[in-house]
Amino acid sequence: METAGRAVVFSGVTVAIGLLALVALPLPFLRSMGYGGMLIPVISVLVAITLLPVLLAKAGQRLDWPHVRSDDKASRAWTRWAEAVARRRWLAAGAGVAVIAVLAVAATDLQLGSSDADTVAQSGDAKTALVALERAGIGEGALLPHEILVEGGTGPERVAAALNAVDGLHGAVAPAAPDWRRGGTALVEAIPIADSGEHAGKDTLDAVRSAAHAAGPGVRVGGEPASNADFIDVVYGSFPLMIALIAVTTFILLARAFRSLLLPAKAIVLNVLSIAAAMGVMVLVWQKGYGSELIWDIPATGSIPSWMPVMAFAFLFGLSMDYEVFILSRMREEYDRTGSTRLAVVRGIGRTGRLVTSAALILFLAFVAMASGPGTDIKMFATAMATGILVDATVIRALIVPAVVLLMGRWNWWLPRVPARLLRVEPSLPPRVAPSEAN
Repeated sequence: METAGRAVVFSGVTVAIGLLALVALPLPFLRSMGYGGMLIPVISVLVAITLLPVLLAKAGQRLDWPHVRSDDKASRAWTRWAEAVARRRWLAAGAGVAVIAVLAVAATDLQLGSSDADTVAQSGDAKTALVALERAGIGEGALLPHEILVEGGTGPERVAAALNAVDGLHGAVAPAAPDWRRGGTALVEAIPIADSGEHAGKDTLDAVRSAAHAAGPGVRVGGEPASNADFIDVVYGSFPLMIALIAVTTFILLARAFRSLLLPAKAIVLNVLSIAAAMGVMVLVWQKGYGSELIWDIPATGSIPSWMPVMAFAFLFGLSMDYEVFILSRMREEYDRTGSTRLAVVRGIGRTGRLVTSAALILFLAFVAMASGPGTDIKMFATAMATGILVDATVIRALIVPAVVLLMGRWNWWLPRVPARLLRVEPSLPPRVAPSEAN
């Protein structure tokens, strides 16, 4: 509890922070997921530091059966790996950064929107109807028409006439039936050609809005395409605030945990890169179809559902930081004991590598199982989470983290007196040449 208990508390709090940051977004369903998600790690931490020690103490050495207790609990395989990274730190850092950079560059092509209609169902009446629409030349855009609400003195026929001149539409209608006109209001339906998730669909929405608003006052454009576009504007307009909230809070927490200014900054940057890599995998596998058709027989979606990146960011940031806290906490303990960054890295990886890998493998397999569900959106989310966890536990934690810590040397452990006083911890001023430092 003196060592691992502290790491558990800090790691659990970082996971909670990542999920709680969803409350910064101005949508009730995202905020509710933030509150609910935050409670899971908080309750888990409380159980881990109260009930679990009691159960362990009660069971005693019977928990070790049938293994024989040994004094050296480090994994030999992970110790050898850490020593190899220490000898080739520049190569390890370069190889890891290259992998992450390739995937992160793919993420820059992320297209937000609704999934291509062809990916929603692979069989059944819905698929049969969609195929019929496409063969007739109507296209899948007709599944999500633009719904225009007309109020005031503007005539619905005038709005429909203006929309009929818009490129990208099959046409617009203003039915005179009572169900379409009531209490001085009327509905006009505009049928698009392209799917709303495509670039052409977005261009059509912009043209529909311009034509509808120019037709007269009291005209509002609704429907699924407009709703999705407004969702993207609202959520991703507040996304920088969410990232800033997570980054600042996590930095303060980790600076106190590690007694360092550089380690928490590095941890946040690497976490963001890890999440960018996961987004890149999702773009390649689903948006572009390099894998979705081969594995699931589902064609490229053309875009990623607008809610998915922000949700994946919140979950992956917390889970990735969880591993980071365990590894760096152990390194900090070893550095305080030996004064050597090299020994801190080798022993820290040797004693946490197996634990972090096992935890990551459990989560990875859980999301792989989730990907077997019938819904395409669920498969996409599971892919992002599974690959994000896998890349983070291998490329980030096994290559980049130890290599970068070794390259930073004594500056990893630097915490001046003024920040230390604000954080209410002891300052950390390592000597210019650390004793027993092996470079």
